[in-house]
Amino acid sequence: MASISEIISSHRPDLEKDYVPLYKHFHANPELSHQEKETAAKIASILKSTCPDLDLHTSIGGHGLAGVLSNGAGPTILLRADIDGLPVLEKTELPWASTKKQIDLNGVEKPVMHACGHDIHITSLLAATCLLYGSKETWSGTLISLFQPAEEKGQGAEAMVKDGLYDKIPIPDVVLGGHVMPQAAGTLGTKRGLMASSADSLEVTLFGKGGHASQPHMLVDPVVMAASTVMRLQTIVSREVDPADNAVVTCACIIAGDAENVVADNATLKLDLRAVNAATREKVLSSVKRIVTAESMASGAVRDPEFVTTRNFPFTVNDEDVTEKLEKTFTAHFGTEDGKYTTTAAKLGGSEDFGILATAIEKPSCFWTYGGTDPALLEKAAAEGRPGDVPINHSAYFAPVIMPTLQVAVDAYAVAALTWLLKN
Repeated sequence: MASISEIISSHRPDLEKDYVPLYKHFHANPELSHQEKETAAKIASILKSTCPDLDLHTSIGGHGLAGVLSNGAGPTILLRADIDGLPVLEKTELPWASTKKQIDLNGVEKPVMHACGHDIHITSLLAATCLLYGSKETWSGTLISLFQPAEEKGQGAEAMVKDGLYDKIPIPDVVLGGHVMPQAAGTLGTKRGLMASSADSLEVTLFGKGGHASQPHMLVDPVVMAASTVMRLQTIVSREVDPADNAVVTCACIIAGDAENVVADNATLKLDLRAVNAATREKVLSSVKRIVTAESMASGAVRDPEFVTTRNFPFTVNDEDVTEKLEKTFTAHFGTEDGKYTTTAAKLGGSEDFGILATAIEKPSCFWTYGGTDPALLEKAAAEGRPGDVPINHSAYFAPVIMPTLQVAVDAYAVAALTWLLKN
């Protein structure tokens, strides 16, 4: 019986010829969350042409889709890739850089970029599905290739589940996925336990009384109110969270007025909160609301502030047993020399809704990371003490080195699936 590595090497499609151009297409044609219509159509077209026997389900939870390949008795494995882009103006100057613009759900035209690497995710899962389709004689069970929309909003996985995902496709025994990160291209890592923090995004409106900038005594200035609030929010992590714990409170956006001599009535703050355990998550949320309300009162606001939750991401927790099984097959395939594969990967800097696909049906999951950054760039930045020179996810300059990043991503999906599906 052939080993997993032998199966992959003999059935891996021609990535340079067929999938590098496809990656460049996706990179040049990103779409915003909940608007991935053309992306989904392209994915469906590729799946139909490369895997004609695949049972394809489309338009799940918006533009989500899932291909089911039934191949005899055995476990059911779900591989997930996310497909949405971000409202970022690309600055990479690559020949295949995105110049796309799109009207967002609020009616505002935005530049769009695959600034988080979802284009690599899409392309690698398409190639891995093709690989596994072509090697059906070596494995038994059911493969689900799921392409999820609206990850950047933290809404896509839940939308697919609520739209009857698991009424349309078989219930998987294990849910698996990965993410490209600003680590050295050619490397891969797993981590048992917590892999990504929770995230809560809030839009807070502060209510003042506007008027002429020359008469501040006649006004309740929401800009000063907002400034005081933002500064006080910084004390939550520094003075209310145990130094041995971790949390983040960020105000990434302040909106108030548009003229230098007109004080606006209201100010809007957009906040992003992160935590690594449930108790701290609740404490941070409570502290934010307490401080915003108190600063509003201290400023003489004309009414209480309003809080609107705009995004929620759950904790992403890798199952111990599932991760242990992957550690063995990833080690065998990738090797551990030169850091090619590690079992002690750092947790994600951001957050993920991936886990909902598993927790909704009480099944285990594992989420790994792999590198997409030129190792020479990492070495240069480290030598010069300038780690900020390395573009990270969501940066306008984030563009993974296509190879070997794409091959590692493809192989990781295939190795992971075959860990459970390989015939004995």
